[in-house]
Amino acid sequence: MSDHKTLSFTEFRARVGDLRGREYWRSLEELSRSDVFDEFFHEEFPQQALALDKGVGRRDFMKLMGASVAMAGLAACRQPAETIIPYVNQPENLIPGRPMYFASAMPFGGYATGVLVESHLNRPTKVEGNPDHPSSLGASDKFMQAAVLSLYDPDRSQVVRRYGDTATWGDFIGALQPVLNAAKTNAAGVRILTQTITSPTLGAQIQALLAQYAGMKWHQWEAVNRDNAREGARRAFGSYADVHYDFTKANIVVSLGSDFLSEGPGHLRYARDFMSRRRVRHGQTTSMNRLYAIEAGITNTGSVADHRMSVKPSQIEAVAWQILRGQPSNPILKALLEDLNANRGASVVIAGEEQPPVVHAIAHALNSHYGNIGTTVLVTDPVEVAPANQLASLMELVRDMNAGAVKALIILGGNPVFDAPVDLHFKEALDKVPFRAHHSLYYDETSLRCHWHVPDSHWLENWSDARAHDGTVSIVQPLISPLYNGRSVHEVLGALIGGLDQTPYQTVRTYWFSKGANEQTWRKWLHDGVVENSALPTRAAVAAPPTAQPSNRATEGIEIELRPDPNIHDGRFANNAWLQELPKPQTKITWDNVLVVGPATAAKIGYGPDERDPLVNERRTKYAVVAYHGVKMSLPIWVVPGQPEDVATIYFGYGRTNAGKVGSGVGFNTYPFRFSNALHGGGGATIKIDEGMPVYPIGCVQEHQSIDPRDVGERGIIRAATFAEYLKNPHFAQEEEHGVEAEAEHANTSMYPPHDYSKGHAWAMVIDNSVCIGCNGCVIACQSENNIAVVGKEQVVRERELHWLRIDRYYRGDVNNPEVFHEPVPCMQCENAPCEPVCPVEATSHSDEGLNDMTYNRCIGTRYCSNNCPYKVRRFNFFHYADYDTPALKPMRNPDVTVRTRGVMEKCTYCVQRINQAKIDAEKENRRVRDGEVTTACAQACPTEAIVFGDKNDPTSRVAKLKAEPTNFTLLEQLQTHPRTTYLATIRNPHPSLVVEGHKA
Repeated sequence: MSDHKTLSFTEFRARVGDLRGREYWRSLEELSRSDVFDEFFHEEFPQQALALDKGVGRRDFMKLMGASVAMAGLAACRQPAETIIPYVNQPENLIPGRPMYFASAMPFGGYATGVLVESHLNRPTKVEGNPDHPSSLGASDKFMQAAVLSLYDPDRSQVVRRYGDTATWGDFIGALQPVLNAAKTNAAGVRILTQTITSPTLGAQIQALLAQYAGMKWHQWEAVNRDNAREGARRAFGSYADVHYDFTKANIVVSLGSDFLSEGPGHLRYARDFMSRRRVRHGQTTSMNRLYAIEAGITNTGSVADHRMSVKPSQIEAVAWQILRGQPSNPILKALLEDLNANRGASVVIAGEEQPPVVHAIAHALNSHYGNIGTTVLVTDPVEVAPANQLASLMELVRDMNAGAVKALIILGGNPVFDAPVDLHFKEALDKVPFRAHHSLYYDETSLRCHWHVPDSHWLENWSDARAHDGTVSIVQPLISPLYNGRSVHEVLGALIGGLDQTPYQTVRTYWFSKGANEQTWRKWLHDGVVENSALPTRAAVAAPPTAQPSNRATEGIEIELRPDPNIHDGRFANNAWLQELPKPQTKITWDNVLVVGPATAAKIGYGPDERDPLVNERRTKYAVVAYHGVKMSLPIWVVPGQPEDVATIYFGYGRTNAGKVGSGVGFNTYPFRFSNALHGGGGATIKIDEGMPVYPIGCVQEHQSIDPRDVGERGIIRAATFAEYLKNPHFAQEEEHGVEAEAEHANTSMYPPHDYSKGHAWAMVIDNSVCIGCNGCVIACQSENNIAVVGKEQVVRERELHWLRIDRYYRGDVNNPEVFHEPVPCMQCENAPCEPVCPVEATSHSDEGLNDMTYNRCIGTRYCSNNCPYKVRRFNFFHYADYDTPALKPMRNPDVTVRTRGVMEKCTYCVQRINQAKIDAEKENRRVRDGEVTTACAQACPTEAIVFGDKNDPTSRVAKLKAEPTNFTLLEQLQTHPRTTYLATIRNPHPSLVVEGHKA
């Protein structure tokens, strides 16, 4: 690469000053610009091909093009081998080519979320939310969408193991007998360790086991648990209780470090309810709710807040005390208190799961003081079967193991060897137990330390039940027989109790029939996916204010904030390639965990813009040595706007050693930073740039296929206003803004002949930027629906990811605490599509209904269409990314979507396979497709209903009505591509006293 010009910090600041007039920026690198960064943009496909330093002659050019066309054509014609197996007797109700749907529930962190599972020929291929389930309301998140890949994962455990060697279920049962015989006289030496349990049937089995063997103990542990929320509720209400929220009635929401829109039980419901108060419709919306977020690093919830305070994690408690005592220390808190007082009974104060119990207790006290309990805040008995302090439970178990009091330990789920607090030395204590058995989905780090390992069955393979965030029970019913001979946890407990002759189905069914169910109610529960009227009743409650004095949590040095990874959670999803390659919501990083710091902190430790500029921060970075509580570790450093000064966020869950072929050796194991007295981090850390390590490549997708705004102007990509500004001028988004000419000026100018779309369907999409939270649920739903391949970190770094849908992230304002904007970008489905006329073989063409279609077996891979696409939404298969060779993965794919191969271009199709199916069904009944009968995978998954799809020729359709909104605008309208995908401008509702010149202060 060419020599790099040294850039001083002063020059960097000067650049920032020059560019702030643009308002919106995608990254710190775009904000600063440099010759290196400009070179990055001027390459049409950076790192996608080797540079031709000396140019190329005409003869060599013809050789290259000829070979490329030939090989691309051959590659495009390649077909995988297939085996046809006919039915002898076709199953009842099964029609080849037509999927069936079954209601079930996905347990996660113990809590259930209702799902509808799509099944093709008795093989599950897609997971959607259940509209009748209170925790889902039809929405889904990335973990639900990725569940089918985990189901078919060939790295799942497939056999019972004894000391690592293959054994049988019978061998394990035989080995249990001496343990159980000894427990009849001394059961105190036998322990059960589980994760969080809300399943009534499973709870009944455990209670029966404990009653059968008096003295046996049950311990619980999950790395990401609700201990603080549980203890905070006990302090506030005097006993354990669960609290959930009704955001549809809340005018004011105060988040104390809570990412309630993306994490925790009920987050899908909360996102739907909260955003229902932020959809602005002309002539209908007279008010919006208002969100105050007090947090450290930017979360999905904080990114859409009307006011965000960026503070150290240790300072959130002090802020909570200020609110409780009515003693605000800054204008934001003053406005917050004013709003709470003006909205008694119509507000919510919610604390984050990782906040200390006192912050939860303060939140409950505030809700009680402002009359929210019983209206927006609902208190019930605990949803868990046996609520307990899980950290204390694990510490007790470790203490007893070290003392030799534990003679047998049966671990049902979880991976405590990997994720237990480092100072407990769980692995060493476990080695002292004479009999150790582990029941899990994978042969993981804990399984390696146990005498016996029993493979678990996936939740899509077994019968069970579980409760939702409000206590509603769902029956978990299987979609397929166990693929890898896994055993349900009900079977393992049955072996301990002595019920070997009972299947999991019989166990669950028998339990509910003993509670009054009959055949009719049982079938209804299975059909609906919920047990009717099973939600826990709310109870009257008054929260007492905390009696303890505010703790002095002032910290020295740099404060560490420890959080689970947004995609692989505590490490359990490390072997799921879809989740590994999914860009993380706020950093847009794939396949890695990093040390996140803000610009001010980076400058302090010697990693300011001068040092980052030659590396191009969105592609490469340096290592930094983190020293914290006696632990030292080198991690790649990443600079993110909005991070408070002297705070570093570290995500745990990576660095697995026995996760599987995908997850092992990926990222860095940061669990050694988690101590039992500081699970979520603390102060006293030091960070230094490790100059002895080579630069580290990062698969960050934010700047992929970007265009230099200095070349094309501001372009009005993001359009935003306050609610007060909207009421004064609802048409602000369609008027001249930031140098972009009004859309009406170019309404009828085009070099293409017009086409009449009025006679048939005209499929279209509207995306409401006001309610998008950037959760990425739509991205992975698209991947699951459309058989999109995984390319791996190396290819992502070379800008070859294949996601058909991306969520762009923009900032505005101060780099230390900017406003954040999310904008999903699928194919625009342009009526005047620039990609179509440049294709030499017409592989991309236009349908009569306005769709920009792809004919895969015609594509020869010239990539002219991608070059000519101004939205950069086309993806090319540079290699044979799709896995045709692994038999286990073949049943996972959607049979209605072609699996692409090397040399083929692909892109968003508006889920044309769904459109065609709806049209066939409508044609059978001699009618048009009704609004809502067909929707895209992204729109169906979206928890906030930010994406709306339909026929704009139907004047009664939702999409037609949204396109008539005054806030509707198109991307790059000056190009006159006439996209079918349009956007609603972002509207936020800051407090009037905190608005300066149209923007929140």
